[in-house]
Amino acid sequence: MMGNVGLLYVGAVLFINGLMLLGRVETKSAGIFNLFVGVMQVLFPFYALITAQDQSTIFQASGIFLFGFTYLLVGICNLKGYSGTALGWYSLWVAIMAIAYSLINFSQFGDFKFGIIWLLWSYLWFLFFLQLALGKDIGTYTGWVAIIQSWTTATIPAFLSLIGLWEHVNGMMTGIVTVVVLLSFIFLYQRTTSRNNSKQASY
Repeated sequence: MMGNVGLLYVGAVLFINGLMLLGRVETKSAGIFNLFVGVMQVLFPFYALITAQDQSTIFQASGIFLFGFTYLLVGICNLKGYSGTALGWYSLWVAIMAIAYSLINFSQFGDFKFGIIWLLWSYLWFLFFLQLALGKDIGTYTGWVAIIQSWTTATIPAFLSLIGLWEHVNGMMTGIVTVVVLLSFIFLYQRTTSRNNSKQASY
């Protein structure tokens, strides 16, 4: 599992990036914050790798790099004004890898909660691929998904872990939250799609 401190700041950067996609945060200021978190998410797993005593630690550290390089790319592209196509195709690769991490959490670690969380992260990275690599007009939808995931997949799990309550989150509670999150994604997709169609019809 990702370090709780690092996971907490994944929540922060997803929140900022979601607001950026909604036009509430300026691109370059979001880029600076992405660099801060990206550097942290590269240094932490690098230290874990050089001090690792077992394969499990190496595996967990490898997952953190997926986030670190994502945020470094976002930060550099935002600050320099580079095209996001490389980030988009990288996001497709990460989306596929996140499914593999999910399966390992389910099958090898018996971690049902983070198995689901990795699947949700895979979905978000896939949205970045659609938007940045294929040019799909889903920025508003992706922004809302990022904001929701900032709390449900990162901030709240990290905080509960830091205060020793994450283990008390049972399967029923996890299932209810997952269903609510998925329903919110469906609702937001329908809402943003209909709004985009209305805008196009008015031109």
